[in-house]
Amino acid sequence: MLKSEILVQLNKKYSNFSPSDIDNLFDIFIKKIINSLSDGKNIEIRGFGTLSRKLNKEKIVRNPKTNEKLLKKKSYKLHFKIGKTLHKKINSKNYNEF
Repeated sequence: MLKSEILVQLNKKYSNFSPSDIDNLFDIFIKKIINSLSDGKNIEIRGFGTLSRKLNKEKIVRNPKTNEKLLKKKSYKLHFKIGKTLHKKINSKNYNEF
């Protein structure tokens, strides 16, 4: 699902807000998630899941073409753990009943 599709759905459900207000709220929501993750905090949305970041350690890697050894600096990856409610809804027979 694209951001534009989400905004259209939100605009249909909350017609008392202008489309620009919904877009601004969505952007604030996404920026808050990004800032929290970059600060090392976890994001927990009950019934949906938990977003956290995991550390990829610094290590020596090899270029397979030239066999040159390189140092890969530490980096972070995003980790998502699905919530029980979402897991049950996805795996039920009637999953279209969100």
